Amino acid sequence: MRFVLAIVAFVAAAVLIGLGIAQRTVFLEPARVSLTAAIDEPADYVVIEPDALAAHPGKQTLSAAGDGTVFLAYGRSSDVEAWVRSSDHVTVRYDAETDALVTERVPAETDAPAEEPPADGTAAEPPAAPTTPATPEAPAADTATLSPAGSDLWLDQFTGDRRVTTTIAAPEGISVIVASGSEDPAPDQVVVAWPLDNSTPWAGPLLVGGSALFVVGLVLLLLGILHHRRSRGPRRNLPKGPRGLRRGASQAAQSRALGKGRRAILAPIVLVPALALTACSADYWPSFEQAPQSDAATATPGPTESEAPAEGEPAEESLPAVTEPQMERIMRTISEFTVATDEARASDALETRFTGPALEARAADYTIRGTLPDQTQALAIPPGPLSVMLPQQTSADPTTGWPRTVLTVMESSEDAAVAPTALVLQQDAPRDQYHVLYTMSLVPGPEFPDVAPASIGAPIIAPEYKGLTLAPSQVSTAFADILMKGAESEYAPLFDLEGTDLDDTLNATARANEVQGANPTITLSVSAVAGDAPVVALATNDAGALVSTLVRRTEQSRPNDGGTTGFKENTPARALSGFTEQSAKGVQSTRDLQLLFYVPAVGTDEPIRLLGWSESLVSASEVQ
Repeated sequence: MRFVLAIVAFVAAAVLIGLGIAQRTVFLEPARVSLTAAIDEPADYVVIEPDALAAHPGKQTLSAAGDGTVFLAYGRSSDVEAWVRSSDHVTVRYDAETDALVTERVPAETDAPAEEPPADGTAAEPPAAPTTPATPEAPAADTATLSPAGSDLWLDQFTGDRRVTTTIAAPEGISVIVASGSEDPAPDQVVVAWPLDNSTPWAGPLLVGGSALFVVGLVLLLLGILHHRRSRGPRRNLPKGPRGLRRGASQAAQSRALGKGRRAILAPIVLVPALALTACSADYWPSFEQAPQSDAATATPGPTESEAPAEGEPAEESLPAVTEPQMERIMRTISEFTVATDEARASDALETRFTGPALEARAADYTIRGTLPDQTQALAIPPGPLSVMLPQQTSADPTTGWPRTVLTVMESSEDAAVAPTALVLQQDAPRDQYHVLYTMSLVPGPEFPDVAPASIGAPIIAPEYKGLTLAPSQVSTAFADILMKGAESEYAPLFDLEGTDLDDTLNATARANEVQGANPTITLSVSAVAGDAPVVALATNDAGALVSTLVRRTEQSRPNDGGTTGFKENTPARALSGFTEQSAKGVQSTRDLQLLFYVPAVGTDEPIRLLGWSESLVSASEVQ
């Protein structure tokens, strides 16, 4: 009977192990599902829409193939649409009925000039939405294809030769742009793939169960053999003498052989279950973890009654100008660009990443260092980290979301003694890069005000907004007046200048007296006026504002009694002007003060605080 049961156990074990192996081989489902979109006609750009990326759950493996260089990037859908809308392009969407990707050719769009919203400076409430200037008229689509590679709009980008394959985890609201990275047409084939759950939860139990039955069969077989040997019947007494000794030796040899047989049988009893268990991964076993909560339990709550738009009014979605990872990538790029450009003094390349006062200051610095290599005035832009990041809240509408502004504070990771650098960056249009508009070194002492998280951003405030102690457009005029008149200025009580000697150092009267006392043969006149750079104001959490502005300060040195004067040797003014002679008319130099202020809201007792500043010599010449 034991032999019959052993045979049954062996057969059952073979069936179970066979089924377990079959589940991982012939019955195994595919590990992923993929959909392909073929671009029949050449296109400059291909955009994979969010519904195509979300056609199946899981991470998306993107693959694009074409002739030559292949470029692929992903970003927020509104940003991708804004970049491609002025050119003919192809969109890739998902058709749920056919479970296939479908393509559609979209012609280029142009914008009519929009009316700029009136700047009402009498509003009593702080601005609730960005008040950016209207988007300028977009130019007609260019005949030459512009490469999207390197755009600041992308969250990440990839380039390859003839093919690019990458895996991303794109959440809702993300699109992918595919291009050639050159003037060639975009790749003609795009594949999107998702992983499938091809786990076989019963393969492990089948393999282990079959192994266990195999062991049971071996045990039954062993017991049957032992029982068979014991049931041969009584043995006669062996006679004494040589014959009996020979029989005893024969029985001893049989016992040793039986022991070896038992050990041979025990080996598979131990090895088979061990091999079955070690070959099984998590995909071989059923999961008893609790199912994830429903979407209703984890969904983001909607707006409260006070936040909901009025009935009949469409809710306007707003987004921060950039995301934090996006800004970190942008600042790494700008930092590397600045280091290379500063070393080479490449003035022609500066316009790639600088504009306004920051551009003018750095260009002048390069000219000065051409004659005086050790005389540098330009602030370094450290690679990070970002201690403050305040992007402008901007519309999600790709037609009205520009220009965009971001204020950030960078700290030096190499030298803790270096003061943090505050930068204001602007992007004028989707296909433009972010340009540094202001660079300022933070002053020690004043506490930086609380600002909104980078994931939310802050509204930009109109220059004439009256809800602050001073309208943003008046801050530079007021500070220039303080530099001219000192404590006698009508604006002096509005500012807190303790902790910084900027007003004393640059005081016009004190400066004139100092220079004329050292050289009575000249007359020094000093003027400070508001600069013509754009004023940038971003709201803070307490209804105040961070205001970046410019003051331009000019000094004219004229000789007395028909004498002459000029720039001293080995000075930045002489190096910048190139004027090495003595002049009867006199000489003049102009310095720009890039300033960052905190301006509190109306009705508070707080003063306006100077948070950061930088001074740059931007021009020098003979008086005309």
